[in-house]
Amino acid sequence: MKNILIIQGGGRPKGNTEQLIGAFVKGAEEAGHKTEALSLLQQEVKGCLGCNVCRQGRPCVQQDAFHAIVPKIQAADCLVFASPLYYWTVSARLKAFIERFYSIAQRDPNPPLGRYEKYPEKECALLMTAADNLFWTFEQAAAYYRFALVRYIGLRDKGMVLAGGCGGSSGKPEIDKTDWLQKAYEFGKTFD
Repeated sequence: MKNILIIQGGGRPKGNTEQLIGAFVKGAEEAGHKTEALSLLQQEVKGCLGCNVCRQGRPCVQQDAFHAIVPKIQAADCLVFASPLYYWTVSARLKAFIERFYSIAQRDPNPPLGRYEKYPEKECALLMTAADNLFWTFEQAAAYYRFALVRYIGLRDKGMVLAGGCGGSSGKPEIDKTDWLQKAYEFGKTFD
């Protein structure tokens, strides 16, 4: 059994991204995993200030929800990042959340792969939705995920569900007219 923390970086209540998360959670829980989903719409996390106070042995100076989320990050076996596609990448809320990992990094005297610090050892996955479904729709977002989370922070990639063709934000969610909910459910169910 894994402890899976899902961080939702935006989207409308009952929208495409929330529905994709729901399908993933259903599959993961049926497979015996414990899940918790956090919405950054309800819990504000500000971006990193680059002040380096956290490098002086003190907690991050930002007074927001991140402090309460840190124990959940530490307890999780897997972090699932979920976002609608905004300007060809993850939402600003999710990016701000990822930036704050800087405050929980530890010094590493022998950093691997050019990193300056070490981060919690976790697995990760990406769930995204978009109106567009072009061959390049998720290229920028997937590259950011691979570069920032997998290569730099060093999380172990478990995969992605990149759900394109779900209808635009000006209308009703249309993810239920696609096979993406089934794919997210199967992804959660077969999550090992």
